Formats: sequence, structure tokens, C-alpha cells
Amino acid sequence: MQLKLDKLNLVLREGLIGIRVIRSFNRTDYESKRFNEANQELTNTAIRVNRIMASMMPLMMLVLNFSTIAIIWFGSIRIDNGNMQVGALMAFLQYAMQILFSLLMVSMMFVMIPRASVSAARINEVLDLTSSIKDPVYVIEQVSSQKGYVEFKDVAFSYPGAEEPALANITFTTKPGEITAIIGGTGSGKTTLVNLIPRFYDVDSGSIQVNGVDIREMSQESLRAKIGIVPQKSVLFTGTISDNIRYGNEAALDEEIKQAAQVAQASEFIDGMKDGYDSMISQGGTNISGGQKQRLSIARALVRKPEIYIFDDSFSALDYKTDARLRDALRKEIINSSVLVVAQRVSNVRDADQIIVLNQGRIVGKGKHQELMENCEVYREIVFSQISEEEIA
Repeated sequence: MQLKLDKLNLVLREGLIGIRVIRSFNRTDYESKRFNEANQELTNTAIRVNRIMASMMPLMMLVLNFSTIAIIWFGSIRIDNGNMQVGALMAFLQYAMQILFSLLMVSMMFVMIPRASVSAARINEVLDLTSSIKDPVYVIEQVSSQKGYVEFKDVAFSYPGAEEPALANITFTTKPGEITAIIGGTGSGKTTLVNLIPRFYDVDSGSIQVNGVDIREMSQESLRAKIGIVPQKSVLFTGTISDNIRYGNEAALDEEIKQAAQVAQASEFIDGMKDGYDSMISQGGTNISGGQKQRLSIARALVRKPEIYIFDDSFSALDYKTDARLRDALRKEIINSSVLVVAQRVSNVRDADQIIVLNQGRIVGKGKHQELMENCEVYREIVFSQISEEEIA
């Protein structure tokens, strides 16, 4: 029953989340068929279970009543022969009824115990799961006064079960005040690389150092306190715009929130809303556009004032004009911080202090835009492909 119910919930959830995709591809009938099949499987199983349970009750009552008749029948014979008193028969009958009623209750428990055990087993799977990322026994927080330095030393990383490493031989350094851009084809390992810095995963070999300390020797809390990350998929929470920006820094003042929104080029559309910074964001941010969600996510990272900024393809939903204004404002804001930008568009990376070109998990080019145009074939291919598309448009 629980497995069938789980499948039904899965189909229903997919149908609700992907409703626009389903309608756009005209697959409503197909999804209705999927739901009906899952629902019919649950219905058939429920009917079979309930038939078994329904037949158990009259069967147990039949046993109960026949037992009563048998006790009275044979007891009356013994009383007639003078071998038993009436009181003894009644006591025996009461004890027998108590035992039989207890068996009846046990049979009713058979309905609930299997379903509860399946649910408990699945809950315990989650509760027993432990994170493979653990803090060291002896924590090293800071060994020097430098802040915002990130250094990759011959880093390699593979996902569990993967045949090939996602990243290999990654070595580079980024310093405060510098923008390091990471560019490459789909599946080249750009997002994986930046996810290693906040220690969402641990490297297989090599090391990543922040301010001269291996991140595996730091506590996760102190490491992530130094980082402001804007993920590839913008995530907002139910609440006001102000609350969503303040999520990056609980102690942020209203002036700091407005400053972060202004740098992120979000103040224009916020001021245009009826309630301004007190305007409500619905669940998942469905009442604002993709570009607006990205700008609020950027403002949330900016208000944190971290030592390291990570922008994981965070400008993809912005038009070129807004993108240019944002990058200009960002340069003034990150004087004392290092910045790593993952991007697909060349226009987002060409002004970076250092561009790292990834191909199949390896660095195939490193330098400024002009240097890479002369020395890196992969980078030239990316540039020429995008220029051609823009010219055609």
C-alpha cells in the first residue's frame, strides 16, 4: 500500500511541478493516463488488502462464538455429571473470552503494523544518514592576516560511481580585488569547481586553501561565513523582499539592504512595486521574473560582505545593458574581496583579471581575454561561436 501510494504521489507531484512543460508539449492525456495507472494500482492493492481484513473480522467472530458454544456445551456436561461447579464454568468462559478478544485486537493491529513499519523504515533511512563532510578534530581558522585568497593546488575530484574524474589537475590562485572567470562547454566542470570551495564536496586529491589554510582543516561554519554564493538556480523564500536580501546577513540594516539592491540593479523594479522592500515574494519566487530573482540572489550575497564571492552563471537571465551596469557597480563593491564568476557568455568574462578555460574537467587555458584569443583554441571557438550568433541576430 505504501509503495503504491508513494508512486501515486510521485506522478502527482511531477504533474504539478511540470504543468507548463506538459501543456506546451500537449502531453496532458499521457500524464492523465500515468496518473490513472498509478491510481488503479493503488486502488487494486487497497481493495485486496481490505478484502483480507474484512474477511478476518467475521472469521474471528465465528471462532469466538463457536468457542463460547463449545465451552458451554462441554461445561454443561461436566456440571451435569457433578464434576464442575457453575461458577467455575462462568470463570473459565470469562477467561476464554478475554483471550479471544485480545486475539481479535491483534488481528486489527495487522492492518496498521505493516504500513507503520514501512514508513518507519523510510524515515530511519533519512535519520541514519550521516554527512561525509565533517569538521576536523583540531580546527585551524587563520594563520595569516591575508583575506580573500583562494588557491587550488593540483585538485582532482570524481563523483561517486563515475568512470572519469569531473576535475583533474586544477591549479590556480585568485586574490582580493581580482575577478577570476571560469568558462567552458556544458559538462566541463565549472559548477563542480566552485562547489568545492564552500566544501559541498571534498576533493579526492590535492588541496584548496582559503587564506593559506586547507579548507578541510577549517570548520564548515567559519569557511562558509567567508563566502557569498549566488547559485546557478536562483532560490528565494516566502516572505518580503527585505527578508530575502537580509537572509545573507541577519544583522543588515535597511540602508545596507538598499545599497546591496542598488548594486545588484534590483532597486529599480523594487521601487516600482506597491510595497517596495516590503513586497511579498510567493513560494519559489513565482510572482517575479527570472532576471529579478537573479538580481535579488546577487543582492543577498552582496549584503553579506564576504571575503569571497562566487557567481555561478548568475547573469544568464539579465539583458546586456543590465549586465554591463551590474558588472561596473560590482567592481567598486569587491575591492577587498576575490570574485569567481562562472559564465557562458563571453561578454561576462572578457573584462576579468583572469579567465580559466575548462574542457572535460581540465584547464586548457588561463589568462586575460587577449592572451587566450592568441593562445587557446577552445576559448577562440567559444568566442567566435557567440560572435556569429550575435551578428546573425
